[in-house]
Amino acid sequence: MVQPSSTFVNINKKNLWVSLAIAVLSLCFVPINVSAAVRRHPPQQHHLLRKPSPKLRFGRSGEFKILQVADMHYADGKTTPCEDVLPSQVDGCSDLNTTAFIHRMIEAEKPNFIIFTGDNIYGFDSKDSAKSMDAAFAPAIAARIPWAAVLGNHDQEGTLSREGVMKHIVGLNHTLSQFNPSELHVIDGFGNYNLEVGGVEGSGFVNKSILNLYFLDSGDYSTVPAIPGYGWIKPSQQLWFQRTSAKLRRAYMSPPNAQKSSAPGLVYFHIPLPEVASFDSTNFTGVRQEGIGSASVNSGFFTTLVEAGDVKAVFTGHDHVNDFCGQLTGIQLCYGGGFGYHAYGKAGWPRRARVVVASLEKTEEGGWGTVKSIKTWKRLDDKHLTAIDGEVLWSKKHTGKVE
Repeated sequence: MVQPSSTFVNINKKNLWVSLAIAVLSLCFVPINVSAAVRRHPPQQHHLLRKPSPKLRFGRSGEFKILQVADMHYADGKTTPCEDVLPSQVDGCSDLNTTAFIHRMIEAEKPNFIIFTGDNIYGFDSKDSAKSMDAAFAPAIAARIPWAAVLGNHDQEGTLSREGVMKHIVGLNHTLSQFNPSELHVIDGFGNYNLEVGGVEGSGFVNKSILNLYFLDSGDYSTVPAIPGYGWIKPSQQLWFQRTSAKLRRAYMSPPNAQKSSAPGLVYFHIPLPEVASFDSTNFTGVRQEGIGSASVNSGFFTTLVEAGDVKAVFTGHDHVNDFCGQLTGIQLCYGGGFGYHAYGKAGWPRRARVVVASLEKTEEGGWGTVKSIKTWKRLDDKHLTAIDGEVLWSKKHTGKVE
């Protein structure tokens, strides 16, 4: 065998190292999971359909009011019958009763923001999921009120996939919903995002988020064969929440007007956490009339929320005839209460909606400062739109019943 010269060997080694370097650099620019990256992000042209989103902020009254709409179960409008209503209510009762209830709530409460917490449509009974969503969200859009939505476990059961449903939502007018965090290529679910609520115009907190809103996709059903039941919030979503919460805390505690602790946070998703089952009639406000429909496994998200330190309340839907709030380890866990007329309910037990109001404290100079309290109540879809179960969810001093 003829041995190569040392010069030839050295040249080949150099060429080999150059080739390897080029190959490694090339890999750096190739997504590890191309299908996942594409799957988690909607096409860019879809976002061009959206009108510019307004920034959420407290008004000059020093308040920010949120209307929670849980479980509309919207389908095909006037041809879709109501479920679980009194015999006297059956004739003519349809999805349009849900629409009318939203209009009544908007007129009565004049919310700054509306949040739809999943099962916005009942896909199985919908002939066209896109049209059902257009009709379901129409009152918020017509009122030109900023709104956001998360997915439940029934939204994707019609003519659109779960991804397709969220893509449609983010393209609608006046929504602040987001498909997923723009900085992440891969995260479980669709509709994980956060929104910041700024201080009053002209105040020292105009450019600071003084109330943080988190939205997550709690899934639909388990995809693990050995685990039955509903979905849950996955590790990738919890990591995103942790990083986002930490980033917001740093910003709030930095100049200008650096604060000593985190701004309060509120979290919205559809399926309740397993910890909700720990409450009984002695330690919550509202009613519990059915079992807790949480996942059959505990993903540890409640512990993640406690560790973050900023979250004051969590709001879910899913269990339509539960409407209570209970405090656990400093965090209020609240149901919205069943809103939609095509959703199961309890005859004679009115559909309802939850209202949350964050109020600001006055500064020594007489202007508006940071959040001093967060209160809630519910309104029933009865003759008088009766308000019930008012309570303080959090304040810088205490929590408890509203006097």
